Amino acid sequence: MSPPILITGVGTLGAWGGGSQGLAAALAAGVPLTSEVDRSAGYHRSGGARRACLVPAGQFTGWLSTAESRRMSPPSKLAVAASRMALRCAGLTDGEEEEGTAVVIATAFGASTNTEILLKQILFEGPESASPSLFMESVANAPAAQIAIALKARGSSLTVCQREAGPLLALGTGAAEIAAGRARRVLAGSVDEMIPLLHALLDRFGALARGGPEGEELALPFGRQRNGFLAGEGATVLVLESAASVAGRGGRALARVLAWGSGFDPTAPPSGWGIGHQALARGLRRTLERAGLGPADVDLVVSGASGARDGDRLEAEVLRAAWQGAPLPPVAAPKAVTGEYGGGLLASAVLAAAGSPPGPTPGCGFVDPELGIALCDGSPLPVPSVVLVTSLAAGGAGAWVVLGQGMG
Repeated sequence: MSPPILITGVGTLGAWGGGSQGLAAALAAGVPLTSEVDRSAGYHRSGGARRACLVPAGQFTGWLSTAESRRMSPPSKLAVAASRMALRCAGLTDGEEEEGTAVVIATAFGASTNTEILLKQILFEGPESASPSLFMESVANAPAAQIAIALKARGSSLTVCQREAGPLLALGTGAAEIAAGRARRVLAGSVDEMIPLLHALLDRFGALARGGPEGEELALPFGRQRNGFLAGEGATVLVLESAASVAGRGGRALARVLAWGSGFDPTAPPSGWGIGHQALARGLRRTLERAGLGPADVDLVVSGASGARDGDRLEAEVLRAAWQGAPLPPVAAPKAVTGEYGGGLLASAVLAAAGSPPGPTPGCGFVDPELGIALCDGSPLPVPSVVLVTSLAAGGAGAWVVLGQGMG
């Protein structure tokens, strides 16, 4: 078992605003903070989803200068602001030990705002009208590049595009960079925006939670009446360091990364969910074994279940197969509060490992008996020593991270 990688800082922005305190309060309340999506462009179908977990206005004050904001896409702004939050949380300053700092950022959709504007220019005005500045910020790796520029991080710069599994894969990739000696410090995380066009497309494909009898839109992970997820946006960036780096500067750790792993379901279609839960369960168990642990050692599961009909079924089957009939530990599904995309799962998992209670899950009283996964209902739980974080993606990817309590 290799030495653990330490998480020393977390920066996060989402529907809860800026900072982990707002997220912790939202999770403790167990109520999704949704907003009405602008439907004026006419992209949405009649009777479709109307709400999403959107970042409130005014969250960049103090984190980005006007000059910086002018040349960044919305995801790049979110990513840079979250990175500076994370560094401040870790007790570090911009550019400190920049030669040994790497950046690993996941995104599912990239800069949707810039892409939409760029495509409109090309389609309505001709290819010669395409703006070079818009194109530079439309590519998926723009947020990672902007972090590296703004923070003078001169190590490797990597971007992960594996949909829902991306945030945990980014964390694992960042930890691997430190474990291999290629970086002393890594800024690892996830970012996405949710524009009206993207929201409308997800709804037209039947992915989003529909309105209930009273018009409410709830994700209901593992729930009997789940009918889709809440779309979300935001950014979460973690500061990862080696134990030697933290000890050398007298820092402290919020949590430890004990192990990370990934798997693939070969039965999955390119944009859907497969039935290969046994293969994914083997990947989950191998991840635990890398930390010298078994399923019985896990105190809390922070699940990527989102309310997706087939995705939650696959997640439940993987967990039950990994535990091989033994009782599961408490399971939290923070995407019911944070929404899908934007890194809310990643930040919620670190908060859980640092001792913040997961809170009640919306719809936790409506368990699907076919899945058999009971979610945290807000009852007090002991502070977990071992947290398993899971995330499966449409298309077949799966990722897991094992977190432990911080040191020092």
